[in-house]
This record gives sequence, structure tokens and C-alpha cells, in this order.
Amino acid sequence: MIYNHPYQNILLRSVCLLAFFLTAGSIKAEVQDSLTHWGFSVVANPGTILNMKQFEGKYEVPHKSNFSIGAELHYATLPADSDAFASDYDFPVFSVGLKYASNKKIKFLRDPEYDWRPEDVVNNTSFLGDTWMIYGAMKRTLYRSKKWMADMTVSMGTAYSHDKYDKNENVDNEIVGSRWLIYFGAGLHATYRIAPQWGVGAGLEYWHVSNGALNRPNRGANILGPSLALTYYPYYETVYNNKKARVRPVFNPYWYLNFTIGLGAKTLEEDWSYTQFDLPSDDPDYRTKDFKLYTAWSTEADIMYRYARRWASGIGVDLFHGSYASRIEEVDKINNHPDKHSPWSVGIAAKHEAFFHNLSMHVSLGAYLYREMGYRAKFIEKRYYETVGVRYAFPSLANLTIGFKVKAHYLKADYTELVLAMPIRLGKKL
Repeated sequence: MIYNHPYQNILLRSVCLLAFFLTAGSIKAEVQDSLTHWGFSVVANPGTILNMKQFEGKYEVPHKSNFSIGAELHYATLPADSDAFASDYDFPVFSVGLKYASNKKIKFLRDPEYDWRPEDVVNNTSFLGDTWMIYGAMKRTLYRSKKWMADMTVSMGTAYSHDKYDKNENVDNEIVGSRWLIYFGAGLHATYRIAPQWGVGAGLEYWHVSNGALNRPNRGANILGPSLALTYYPYYETVYNNKKARVRPVFNPYWYLNFTIGLGAKTLEEDWSYTQFDLPSDDPDYRTKDFKLYTAWSTEADIMYRYARRWASGIGVDLFHGSYASRIEEVDKINNHPDKHSPWSVGIAAKHEAFFHNLSMHVSLGAYLYREMGYRAKFIEKRYYETVGVRYAFPSLANLTIGFKVKAHYLKADYTELVLAMPIRLGKKL
């Protein structure tokens, strides 16, 4: 027979209760530790639309200002569980953001005294239209002290415009020609810590929306202005107190060749101008909203030097081919412009790539060595070009990289393309 002493029951219950509290405490600590990674911001951003000189003399633009508000959910990399990439970037913060821009004050009305045909003149005012943006962002700290933090942010995503070009109701809105748009943003900020987990900050924000030349019109909106933010960052104390506890395995710099091919698409500014202003008003294609997509492809051969785990820079030769050159020549002949036309263009470009594990952002700034794209190209293009894009590498496929990029002239999209890249490392791997 087993005898149960009353003190035995008390002891057993005490052990069980202690085990429960220890387990609960451990779970609570794990939950709190997990929550330490997360934070959020609310941001207000009054801005001014740039590049409005293109409308001067042609349009009355009563206001150039807008106002946006947004919220971001943050995930911070922490010293205790971060790797070499996070350490090199000084423990970056990754975010998902939602932004709403009120553009109601930005209006367009073509000046009737400007040298247009009478049938081109309209009396109704056009609007830029409010915009919703959703994006992913990476924030890198540039300076961190007990009270102050300075950072830079890069973001990319998509946008939706409430209003777009319409030949009947919104004919003078040449900035946005599609509901769905590509979004890109960048910012510099300084944040002051007002409480252990809270900060207030101010900064300068730039953001851009356009359809990447996949439809017309597509002048694109470029917004610049100050920002004010309230940030909840429970991870700040942890990062600040442990910022010296970095994991930095030795990185051996190396050279590599990078070969890229791209397939893109675009609509033509020449088609837009021709159907809007050159066709008679009784033509079925007069002020059409349907524009043909033309293909474009490119090849790049770069020599790159990866001098840090997170960065590589170099120079390359770019070869472009546009199937649309014959269409531009056709339009120029109709308008008696005897300019040269060639589907081939060649450029040389400085290139830079920022890495975070297998994900990277690639940018370049190039100058044409040869380009003959007809009459309008002399006015709407520059002799230089820029590209920006995102790529992902597959280590199991010899680091074959897939991504997309936008090629532009002075922040105005030329075309959007999908790219495949193959890096070839030079020399022995150390």
C-alpha cells in the first residue's frame, strides 16, 4: 500500500507550480525577445512635385504641392542573432510601408493662347489624382548615439492612382497614364529619442511613381519634401548597448565579370504626341488611350570589384536594341523630320551593386557612345541614362541572378525589363 503524506502533496504541488512559473517566464521572455525585433512609424510628408518646367508656357499649374501620410511596420536585425551582412550594415531595419498621397491641389489646364490647334484646347481642369503606395524598404543607420540616430532609407514597391489620363475628363494629366504604377523612394532622416522606446524624427524624402513607359502618357511624378515621423523602436536600446558585439568574418575582395541580358517593353512618346496633337479630331485614333507595346532588349558586359561584403562597383559596356526605331522613323517622315534612325545604341556606364545575402539592388549611370533615335529623342532624352533595379541570386545555379530594372533619361522612364545575369569570379576563391 502507498501512503501519501499531506506534506508530500504540498511538495508535489509546489514543484508543479514552480515549473509552471519557470515555463511561463521562459515563454514570456521568448515572446518579449521576439517582440523586441518589431516596431513601427507613422510619417507625414508635405512635398513639391518636381520637373514642372516641362509644363511652363503650355499649362496653368495653380499648385505644385501635395501631402502624404503613411505607416511602416519595422523588423530590426539585432546583434545577438545577426550575421555578417547585418553587422556590416550596422544592423539594418527592414520595413513594409503603406503611404497615401493627397494630390488634389496639383491641377493642369492647358493655356488656350498656346500654339495649339483650336480642336486641341479643352476648358476643363485636369487633376493628378490621389495615390496609394505599398512598398518594402531597407533602413541603414549612419550614426547612432544614446539620444540621436541618423539613417538613410531606400524603398521600392507599387502604387495605385485614383485618377489617370482620360481624353474626355482628364486630358491634360500627362503625368500618370495608368492606374497601377512603379514606386521608388529614398530618404535621409534624423531621429531624437524622447523615451526608451520612442523617437521623433525629421528628414528629407524623395519618391517617384510612373508606369515605367509601359503605357502613355508617362511623364511620371517626382516628389521632394520634408518629413516628420513618430517611431516606436523597442530594439534601439539593445542595438546601442551591443553595437560592438559584431560578427565580422574576414571578407576577401575579388574581381568578377558580370554578363547580363534583358528583355523589356515600352510604349512610344512619338505615338503619344502623334495621336494627341497631329491626327485630325475625327480620326478614330485621335487621343487614343491604347498604345502599342514594343520590345527592347539589352546586353551588358561589366568588370566589377567586390571590395566589401555588401558592395561592388565597376564599369561596363551596354548594348541596346529597340524594335520601335522603324516606327519612330515612320512618324518622323510624316512630320518631315529627316533625322537618323537606328535600332542599336551603345553606352558605357559606371555601375554599383549593394548586396544583402542573395538580394541586391543594382544602379548605373551611363553615357551613350552611339544613339540615333530620331527627332524627339533630341529633346526628350539626354546623352546619358540611368538604371535602377532589384535582383536575386540562386547559389545552387552558380549564382545565376534574375530581376527587373527600369532604364530612364533624367528620371523619366525609357523602358522596363526583366534581366538575367551571370557573375564569373576571377582568380581563385580564398
